[in-house]
Amino acid sequence: MSTAAGTAVLLRFMLRQERRSLPWWLIGSGLLVGFQSVSSQDLYGTPEALAKLRQTMTGNAALLAMSGPERLLDTVGGEVVFEVFGFLAIVLGLMNMFLVGRHTRTDEETGRGELVRSASVGRRAPLAAALCLAAIADLAVAVVVFGAAAGTGLPVGGSALLGAAAAGVGLAFAALTAVAVQVFENPRSVYGAVGVALGTAFVLRAAGDIGNPVWSWLSPIGWGQRTFPYAGDRWWPLLIPLAAGVVLVGVAVALLDRRDFGEGLLSYRQGRATASWALRSPLGLAWRLQRGSIIGWTTGLFVLGVAYGSFADSVEAYVADNPEIAQYLPGGAAEVVNSYFALVILISALLAAASAVAGAMRARHEETSGRAEPVLATKVSRRSWLGSYVAVALAGSVVAVAVAGLGHGLAYGIATSDPGQFLRLVGVALVQLPAVWLVVAVAVLAIGWLPRAAAAVAWSVVGYCGVIAMFADSFDLPDWTRQASPFVHLPQAPLESVTATPLVVVTAIATTVLAAGFVGLANRDFGY
Repeated sequence: MSTAAGTAVLLRFMLRQERRSLPWWLIGSGLLVGFQSVSSQDLYGTPEALAKLRQTMTGNAALLAMSGPERLLDTVGGEVVFEVFGFLAIVLGLMNMFLVGRHTRTDEETGRGELVRSASVGRRAPLAAALCLAAIADLAVAVVVFGAAAGTGLPVGGSALLGAAAAGVGLAFAALTAVAVQVFENPRSVYGAVGVALGTAFVLRAAGDIGNPVWSWLSPIGWGQRTFPYAGDRWWPLLIPLAAGVVLVGVAVALLDRRDFGEGLLSYRQGRATASWALRSPLGLAWRLQRGSIIGWTTGLFVLGVAYGSFADSVEAYVADNPEIAQYLPGGAAEVVNSYFALVILISALLAAASAVAGAMRARHEETSGRAEPVLATKVSRRSWLGSYVAVALAGSVVAVAVAGLGHGLAYGIATSDPGQFLRLVGVALVQLPAVWLVVAVAVLAIGWLPRAAAAVAWSVVGYCGVIAMFADSFDLPDWTRQASPFVHLPQAPLESVTATPLVVVTAIATTVLAAGFVGLANRDFGY
């Protein structure tokens, strides 16, 4: 039997499994490019506006580090790439990481891979099918990005290159994930390693854009940006991710042939014979399982806060040069800095809500994997078991929001020589916590009453709040759609004064919804 026997069958099965989630990645990528294209052509459609933007951007190293090389600002299409390519690359990196990781390492960890291998399936078939799935997804992204860019009026040639560059970045991270799958023993370590690689790629790209360009050539994101869509249309850099992909896939296959099924090259050491005192409670176990994720999210939000805070001192000059931008800020041009902080702190709070939802959903993962049953076979009740995961998730959201505010305040305080900004912006960020808790409460409610749809419900709420926060004004959405987001009902600090009533009301609703979720878990069958 060939080592790749059964690849086609597995690929069809994986496509069926991803038929609901994959379209959302494609829709998100298309909306990101399409919206930025329309917005950029509206704001910078004239040579004068583009020249003014270029003058502003090139004078701020922090803006270049966040976005891309200044050469892209030669054309309005290049400005679109300048604004969105880094974020698009991160989205595609995550998409490929989850696609390859979920259908290889996760299947081995849960035992599904062993069941598949008991049929006429070759040793390399799962990896080959997962990589083919990622390649199909990246090709679809290329088509969607091309359609979104060309369909909104950007040049066809540059749009085709933009789509190909995005797909090239995705393929590179798919191949990198394939190697990580062979090295690490569980999907969490795989995702952590690829996440670090993704962050490193962004930092290398940033270093190359504000310093020596050589750094950008060490980053898959830099390979895509250095094709310069709409600003020179260089196709040859796409050979680099293709070559890297071939080499990495070859390494992954070689490692796969040399490791035991279900194991990684880096074996984990055996645990202690007896648990430490910190693990002798459901709360200790929940913290142990979530601490890596919490530390990662918190670190990322601090870095993002520092980046946002470093821009704040330049916002007034930026809006003065580009007055059209003021219409996208909640308070307009009158209070530019406070409007800016109200917007970016809201974005940080949304990311903190995503991290807290991931923490709460860990309970559902433990339930479906069967690992929760031994815990509940002891004296631990369902209420204290779920309460432990929710408590860690909520406490983690407090830390994440506060640290994000600290990052904003630290960078802005240093830039303005005003140490009072540290505590002021931490307090401003904490105002968003009741809405974060309400989003988590909805996830718990779904775990209690709609367990099979819990993940879809929870992440749909997070996505909905994000869409309302970012695009409600731009798309002129009806008012009722805004009212459905809990973040809308909180003060837009520091733009608005903070009053206790909305904070208390949203917190009370979150508490009620949480309680309803616990009632649901207590009255349903467990483990289905």
